[in-house]
Amino acid sequence: MAVKYFLAKDIVAEITAMAFNYKAVVAERDRDAGQDRITPLAVRDWLARLRLLEGVPFNTIVADSELLPKESIRFFYLDRAWTDALVQGALSVGTVNSGERAQLQTLYPAIRDEIDAQERLVRLPGSEALQLGKAAQITGLLLRSRAVSGWPALQVRAYRREVGNDEDIIPESSPDRLKVLRLERLAPAVLLALFDGVPEVVHIEEPRQGVQFGVELDPQGGNTFRATVRARDVREAADVKPLKHMPISFRAGAPGVLDLRATAEDFLHEASTHMNDDGKLNGAEFALQMIRFPYRQVFGDPNSPNATEKKDVFRPTVAFNLAGLVTKFKDRI
Repeated sequence: MAVKYFLAKDIVAEITAMAFNYKAVVAERDRDAGQDRITPLAVRDWLARLRLLEGVPFNTIVADSELLPKESIRFFYLDRAWTDALVQGALSVGTVNSGERAQLQTLYPAIRDEIDAQERLVRLPGSEALQLGKAAQITGLLLRSRAVSGWPALQVRAYRREVGNDEDIIPESSPDRLKVLRLERLAPAVLLALFDGVPEVVHIEEPRQGVQFGVELDPQGGNTFRATVRARDVREAADVKPLKHMPISFRAGAPGVLDLRATAEDFLHEASTHMNDDGKLNGAEFALQMIRFPYRQVFGDPNSPNATEKKDVFRPTVAFNLAGLVTKFKDRI
C-alpha cells in the first residue's frame, strides 16, 4: 500500500507541477471547444473525475456497512465544499513553496470553473447533445442488491419532474431529464449513480437487450403468491382493454416449473375472444402472452400516496442514530 501511495503521489505531483509551475502556466487552446484554458486537458479531466469520486476509497463514501445494508438503496447529496477540498488537496501536492501556493490560490477560481464544465464531459452518451455550463448541485444514489450483480447493465434515469407515463423514456438532452454524470458498479452488487441536479423521480430499469419471459406475482398473504400475466390481443399485440390478468399453472411438486398445457388451456378459457378463431393456441401466440418487458422501479413518484410533499422525496437520512451505532459497536466488541 505504501508503494502504491507514493507512486500515485509522484504522478499527481508531476501533472500538477506541470500545470502550475509559474514558468509553465500558459493558456492551452482546446481543439474541441476552441477556448483558452489554464489547465491541460489531461489534468482537467483527472480532476473532474476526482470530483465525481473516482479513486476515492469506498469506506470514505460509506463509513459503515450498516449504512448500506443488503437489498437497500440510499439517495444522497454531494457536498461541493467537500469535493472542492478534495481537488485543492490534490493540487497542493504540486506546490513546494509559499509562492507557488499563493499562485495556486489566485488561479483556483478559474480552475474550478473549468472543472465544473469538464464534469459534464466525463460521461458522454451517444447521439446526445452536449450539456455545458456551470455545474449544478450533484445528487446520487447507492444501490446494494442482487439485481446489480444479476443485471450488470442496469439503466438509471433521473428527472427534474414527473414527465409522461412511467413507461416513457425521455432523451437525456431534454430539460426535464437530469444528466447522469457517473454510473458505475463499485462492487459486484453495489451501483453508484451521480446526477447533475436534484431529481424528483428516478427510474431504475433492467437492460433492454434480448427477449425475456416471465410472470407477475401477486401476494396472497403469508409467503404465498399468485402468478398471472396480462392478456394480450394476438391480432394487435396490445394489452386487452379493460386490463385482464390470466392465471399461470405450475407442475405439481415442481415449484417454478410451468405446466404449459394447463397454462395454454387457461389462456384460451380466460381470453378466448382475443385468440385465434379455431380455438387453438400456437407457439407464437403463447410466447406473445408470456413475453415481459424490462422491469422498471420508479422512486419518488409525486403522485404516490406516500409522497405527501415533493421536497421530502429525496430528503437524505442516516440509517442509524448515534445511540444505535454505539449499541452495534458494543455488540461487536
